[in-house]
Amino acid sequence: MNEHIIKEGRKLACISYLPIFGTLIAYFLNADRKNQFTNFHIRQALGIWIFYFICGISVSNIDSAMLRLCLWVFFGTLLLYGFIMAYTGKYQTVPVIGPLFQKWFSNIGK
Repeated sequence: MNEHIIKEGRKLACISYLPIFGTLIAYFLNADRKNQFTNFHIRQALGIWIFYFICGISVSNIDSAMLRLCLWVFFGTLLLYGFIMAYTGKYQTVPVIGPLFQKWFSNIGK
């Protein structure tokens, strides 16, 4: 990928990993530019947040502090991993579920 595209989209790609509003802000600010690098990371961040909310709803029905802690650590790690990949300018998906997010949200950025 072109280094110019990565450099231009790095800031919005990093913003997309901030709490859910960061993903929305990055999406709308990138709507005119259509930077491929930013779109890649918006799809990753959106997938992580949606997956977090689905798992959070499931875990909320179970009264277990340890399970909630594990959920927070797991998703915190995924978000940190994605943020680091965006900051360093890499097109690396999050482990296991990242390729699914790219497939499911492929219409973002078109």
